[in-house]
Amino acid sequence: MEQLVKFNTELIKRYDVAGPRYTSYPTAVQFMEGFDAEAYVRYTTGSNNELIPKPLSLYVHLPFCHSLCYYCGCMKKVTRHEHQGAQYLELLLREVEMQGQLFDHDREVVQLHFGGGTPTYHDDQQLQTLVAQLGRHFSLSEDDSREFSIEVDPRTISQDRLAHLAEMGFNRISLGVQDIDPAVQKAVNRIQDPEATLEMVEQSRQLGFNSVSIDLIYGLPLQTVDSFSRTIDTVVAARPDRLAVYNYAHLPHIFRAQRMIDAKDIPSPETKLKLMELTIDKLTDLGYVYIGMDHFALPEDELTIAQREGGLQRNFQGYSTRRECDLVGLGVSAIGKVGDCYAQNLKDIPSWQSVVADGKLPIWRGISLTTEDRLRRSVIESIMCHGEVEFERFEANFAIDFHDHFAFELSQLKQLEADGLIEMGNDAFTATAEGRLLLRAIAMVFDEYLQASQSEPKFSRVI
Repeated sequence: MEQLVKFNTELIKRYDVAGPRYTSYPTAVQFMEGFDAEAYVRYTTGSNNELIPKPLSLYVHLPFCHSLCYYCGCMKKVTRHEHQGAQYLELLLREVEMQGQLFDHDREVVQLHFGGGTPTYHDDQQLQTLVAQLGRHFSLSEDDSREFSIEVDPRTISQDRLAHLAEMGFNRISLGVQDIDPAVQKAVNRIQDPEATLEMVEQSRQLGFNSVSIDLIYGLPLQTVDSFSRTIDTVVAARPDRLAVYNYAHLPHIFRAQRMIDAKDIPSPETKLKLMELTIDKLTDLGYVYIGMDHFALPEDELTIAQREGGLQRNFQGYSTRRECDLVGLGVSAIGKVGDCYAQNLKDIPSWQSVVADGKLPIWRGISLTTEDRLRRSVIESIMCHGEVEFERFEANFAIDFHDHFAFELSQLKQLEADGLIEMGNDAFTATAEGRLLLRAIAMVFDEYLQASQSEPKFSRVI
């Protein structure tokens, strides 16, 4: 179902607590270092031996950047010493080979995503070599329905480079914009020409890219409601298929780059709420569908269709289609989901390089899901992706009585119902238009690990 939304400032303030984004469940906080490469291999073998093995989705992490964006909280390496990127790629090719040996070759890769960092830090020949290596060790789909996407810094891309990416097989592209206001761009050290950037939307379509996404961030230093309104108007004039509009979380004690931002320039909490309301109102009025949290898409986009038809999922790239796939993470810090496990690679480049150079899988930590984990993951994903939970489906899939199994959780939902976040029926509950902006808060009710934790949650705030 499409998630119609209504902004309720009082509710948002009341429920704006720290909580997971639920790109996985259990969340990465529960990943354990005792889960190693040997455990991961057992799960890949098990996934190959399923009666109908799942198709594959590959995520490739390319962490290098030429310059530092002060707001960035991603795992990245900023350097102009391009030999460091070349050394990383050489070892990434070895990891691709090791991972490829674990999966039967008849398991088609229907989804591929290059994320970063800045994937286009690497030149066309380097990226072509990487794609060719993936093709040697995995069965890359050649069907038009495949989703092969790459994140692009428009400052590093020409029309010729766009054409080369299309020739490599990429058919989806994500452009980092963040904000077009010159003062904001200067404050976060990301100066780029908005006109040249938005021309890429049309150029990408002409080159055969099926979907073009643009990333924006609200809450950056010096942003105002008027300035961000102009940013949205300018960007939407190019009619991208998708927009991801993220909330800037200022955590300089965690992300060193953010120490370059003057805290007094950051919009107040009240202004950030107005920026969020502005974004939702403008984009939905202009015909975009609110997918959930930070994501918007046109009605005919695959994300919107997946949500409408029940095929939407959450993973470490946010909202995604193709929920039937096993996800293989490649590169430093990458996270995969194979069968009933999550597995994360070593999170710093030197350690990752050392292990791969020794011919070993660079698995750092992970978790094996219990039946209870799988049940709760399914409930939480239904909340996050569709804003509803129908009890009968979980009773049939997990052989439970929903009312008995989740008696405590259903008692907790009574307060959310009283506050207007959900509408409760006898055998289902649905998020209200106001509650759809607070899906994380609803999902937290079913998080068994949060219930058991005695410490302060180590997450961003839900709004």
